[in-house]
Amino acid sequence: MNNQSFVKRHSVAVFFVLAFAISWISTFAIAGPKFLAGEAFELSDIGLMAVGMLNGPFFAGLIMSYLVDGKAGLKDLFSRMKKIKVAWRWYLPLLIFPALLLLVSVFLGVFVSPELAPVFGFFGVVGGPMAGLLEETGWMGFVYPKMKAKRSALTVALYFGFIHIVWHVLADFLANNAAFGGYWLPYFIGFGLHIIPLRVLIVWVYENTQSLPLAMLMHASSTGFYGILISTTMAPVNWVIFYNIYGVALCLVAAVVAIKYSKTLKVKST
Repeated sequence: MNNQSFVKRHSVAVFFVLAFAISWISTFAIAGPKFLAGEAFELSDIGLMAVGMLNGPFFAGLIMSYLVDGKAGLKDLFSRMKKIKVAWRWYLPLLIFPALLLLVSVFLGVFVSPELAPVFGFFGVVGGPMAGLLEETGWMGFVYPKMKAKRSALTVALYFGFIHIVWHVLADFLANNAAFGGYWLPYFIGFGLHIIPLRVLIVWVYENTQSLPLAMLMHASSTGFYGILISTTMAPVNWVIFYNIYGVALCLVAAVVAIKYSKTLKVKST
């Protein structure tokens, strides 16, 4: 069996190995020296780490589309990136994230700590669209259709969500462990709580529209409104509180969607 047939037969596994390798090697090359030296991270370091991370799924998606399906694979990927004409109601789920972020942050700001109240920042204006475009080129553009060949959409979303959490571990640990100390693990558990329902909601919208740009916008809405509405200077304990409460709330939203649209999410591809 030659290398090309191996890649085609194991395209999902090869994609994830490639995406993780690009993301994690880039991230450690950027942040590793400072982390090992015990130096504090600047905002510029975080930005470079984010770019390194996002390059993983983006370039893995492009490379694997070509290796598995040749020029036709790239053509198909780029054609799906142009599908923006869908029923207007499928743009409404983009409001789930800002609405829930506001609801949770206002509630926590009143009843727990003013640090948890919503703010207005600009980081998410750039970070959100960048994350949506670069990540979903690989996640939903290439690997999701391959993963769904023999599984239901909901099963793939849950499985994929867990992988997505693991993908974040290295960069988050390098960036936050020193500052968060013993709070890092409970914070990251809360952070992970929102990743799985995010993936369920993206898959739900994609399955109903087959629109890759809309999947990108869903991701951009989630990441972007974090950067716009949520303070980046909270005490570690408040990060734990916020992410765990928000994660549970988003899980409940995704559960309602999964129950209501069970036929869409459980159907297998032909």
